[in-house]
Amino acid sequence: MLLDRRSECEELDRLIADLRTGQSRAMVIWGDVGIGKTALLNRTLEQAADCRAIRTAGVEAERELAFAALHQVCVPMLSELEILPAPQRDALRTAFGLEGGSPPDRFMVGLAVLGLFAEVAQARPLLLSIDDAQWLDRASAQVLGFAARRLGTESVGMIFAARARGDQRSVPELAGLPEMQVVGLPDHDARALVALAHPGPVDDGVLNRIIAECQGNPLALLELPRGFTPAELAGGSAWSAQPRCRAASKRAFVGRWRRSRRRCGRCCWSPPRNRSAIRCSSGARWTASG
Repeated sequence: MLLDRRSECEELDRLIADLRTGQSRAMVIWGDVGIGKTALLNRTLEQAADCRAIRTAGVEAERELAFAALHQVCVPMLSELEILPAPQRDALRTAFGLEGGSPPDRFMVGLAVLGLFAEVAQARPLLLSIDDAQWLDRASAQVLGFAARRLGTESVGMIFAARARGDQRSVPELAGLPEMQVVGLPDHDARALVALAHPGPVDDGVLNRIIAECQGNPLALLELPRGFTPAELAGGSAWSAQPRCRAASKRAFVGRWRRSRRRCGRCCWSPPRNRSAIRCSSGARWTASG
């Protein structure tokens, strides 16, 4: 469920509408971890059921493998390679290890990818969703950014989602593309999300502290209350005991992050305020490692 993302959804809906009229669009969704970038991608893909959608995500473990992410993007379209001019086709085949040769010129690979997207989109609009773009290998990020900046009237859409804190961008190769900055939920929507996820009674003081700690981060709002028992949430004692505060915070903020990292091979979430430490009202402090 998306709360208070009306403007973001409307902008992404316009992107899809443009694809249906023969235009091409690119967009980079920037935001902190857990802020809702993936939810926006999911919702956009659902709205683009009539498009050919290709979904991929960067993988931290493959950041040092040149063209690894690009390979993920292009694998579903490899049957169309023969349509490309021979120099472009050979460059892309070499990049993907389909034939031998010297490392291909990245400009030529970029032209090949742009041409491939345009050819595939002739049948129906093509929508590419690239999540966790901060984990793209540099060669793939360069080529995908190159293609995105040169889209015209091919009915191709490219949507990237990547981490950002304030003005700090994690993927410089995507510079110059249209941007969407996703920020925390406003107070009333943050409270609504907590109420939806935890329908039992929650003490006003505890709820106010949860809202303050999470700063509108949807994933934090879902995870932090799970560190407390229903009685603690309802009775207002959730923040009173130092051991409980420390243990609950650590479970909510670090446990989910570590499990996700082991499962997915990439960092999915870290605490919204300070990844290294959370200080509770009682003065307890824990440190996250790894």
